Amino acid sequence: MSEQVSVGRDYTRSNADLAAKWKIDVNRDPWSIPLEELDPAHDELFAANTVLPYFERLRKEDPVHLNETGPYGRYWSVTKYEDIMHVDTNHKIFSSDIRNGGIRLGGQRIEGEPDPLTYLPMFIMEDPPKHDEQRKAVQPMFTPQNLADLEPLIRERAGLILDALPRGETFNWVRQVSVELTGRTLATLFNVPQEDRHKLIHWSDTVERLGDPEYFETPEEGFKELWNCWEYFDGVWKDRLANPGSDLISLLAHSPSTKNMPPNEYLGNMLLLIVGGNDTTRNSITGGVLALNQYPDEYAKLIANPDIIPNMVSEIIRWQSPVAHMCRTATEDTELGGKKIRKWDKVAMWYVSGNRDDSKIDRANEFLIDREGARHHLSFGFGIHRCIGNRVGEMQLRILWEEIMKRFKKVEVVGDPKYLRSNFIRGITELPVIVRE
Repeated sequence: MSEQVSVGRDYTRSNADLAAKWKIDVNRDPWSIPLEELDPAHDELFAANTVLPYFERLRKEDPVHLNETGPYGRYWSVTKYEDIMHVDTNHKIFSSDIRNGGIRLGGQRIEGEPDPLTYLPMFIMEDPPKHDEQRKAVQPMFTPQNLADLEPLIRERAGLILDALPRGETFNWVRQVSVELTGRTLATLFNVPQEDRHKLIHWSDTVERLGDPEYFETPEEGFKELWNCWEYFDGVWKDRLANPGSDLISLLAHSPSTKNMPPNEYLGNMLLLIVGGNDTTRNSITGGVLALNQYPDEYAKLIANPDIIPNMVSEIIRWQSPVAHMCRTATEDTELGGKKIRKWDKVAMWYVSGNRDDSKIDRANEFLIDREGARHHLSFGFGIHRCIGNRVGEMQLRILWEEIMKRFKKVEVVGDPKYLRSNFIRGITELPVIVRE
């Protein structure tokens, strides 16, 4: 679920300069900030994991909130469940098209010829009919039969990963479990060598770090790195033209709607599939371990009744909300939550906030693995853009926890997590743990 990350960004300034310009006090009480200045979109708030109280205040005081002065300019924060559903299910009024601004904060309407280095269209950033045609090209990979065929392989790999973990010593759960399982699954879906899974993870990480001064001096440097992804998959594409199979690249190479994609569109769709298949699931895998440690009574429920795992998986995905937001652009003047949205206004659906809306979800600010109706969360989106690989993600979480429960009494968190500096992917980059047998 990624996109052309920084359409309209000022490439003449370094990431460090931009970060310094918008530096904020991440520990400031959001209730002390004048409401008109309250902007939850600062990446640093997500890196510090201090953003949730911002959303709590907005849900209570201004659920459809206009922001005009922060790093992303004018946009509306939509923070309540029903309002988010309204936007997500009305694609004729609220566009995802990259030329209208795309699906995340930072994207701007494009006039004239876009920069071919950074303009990476993909089907999640298209409106019908092109969106529907390109999405249909990859749907056969996610049929119930294909998922059933994939399950034994995922279970085998989950077991191998868990059996190889160090005993009695601290390690980073993210790198040794979460990334490993999703990377191996991605390599299978693409039918590329398993040893190349690390490249897939690297390109996935690069997408979310384009604006991070710790990784790239300028976003342009990051985009150049992403074009290495195109070079790799260009070779795979040419192979699948001659030797078609049932993998995702073969489906793209032979579908009438995608077989003639220009290089930047092919790269865009590859990054969509990589990030959508890696970042979301891996952060739910990690977030689940963290949540169970933060709520020991819930871990006790799991130990007493492992059959609760399928329901727990849905609650983990709600709780983590691995995609923090998606954006749309209004294509006409409209109204939302009593506010007048102007044509071409940017609208951010904060899934991470809607998933904690206690007017819709009972005890929304508690992690409850036996929650009734746990599947009724926003994390996969709704409408025509609902996550195409949601069942693969759920299956990986379910299988992994089934295998964990066969082996360990507990996966114990023994240090502080480190969070991703991104307002788009709500990620965890480090989680120190020890496994107890």
